[in-house]
Amino acid sequence: MERKTKSILLVLFGILIAFPIFSMTYYTMVRTSTPEFCGSCHEIRPAVMAWKSSTHVNNAQGFVADCMDCHLPAPQDTVDFFFTKTMHGMKDVFAHFTGGAEDYDRAVMRERIWATMKNDQCMKCHRNILHLPGKRGAMLAHRRVLYAENGQEYRCTDCHRHLVHNDRQFFEYKQFRAPYRAEGLPNLGI
Repeated sequence: MERKTKSILLVLFGILIAFPIFSMTYYTMVRTSTPEFCGSCHEIRPAVMAWKSSTHVNNAQGFVADCMDCHLPAPQDTVDFFFTKTMHGMKDVFAHFTGGAEDYDRAVMRERIWATMKNDQCMKCHRNILHLPGKRGAMLAHRRVLYAENGQEYRCTDCHRHLVHNDRQFFEYKQFRAPYRAEGLPNLGI
């Protein structure tokens, strides 16, 4: 009886300790995955400002893709997400506090990201790239990305490199538009 009671108390103690630790870890991960947090370091601030003027923030659909959407695995893949997020964070904090941040070259970092970014990162949001009515050329180009021929791998960043982190002199805000218009109604520019 004593051994059974000891086991139950040990399990309850484990749950009592594990739940707050997991909750704090999850809360920390969510809070540190925002563009505002990323932009709090002076090294990353120009990239966040460039992102704000990109189509990943200002688009006709009103959709916003933030840092986490492109630079981290999908949150559903919990272990890979937490591991990658932790490694990125430790690397950035180390560079920031050891002076490595002074050597931060945005052009070099962009090239490094483009070289390592997997198509799956883009496909998290852009799943429907083969169904572009009236855009046969884009559909065929995207087919090459999805179905590699002759061992030739094509990547989203081969064509779409300059969409997000480019310095612009002005912000080009796009107005949200309804996705479709009822037939027979006059086109009022929406």
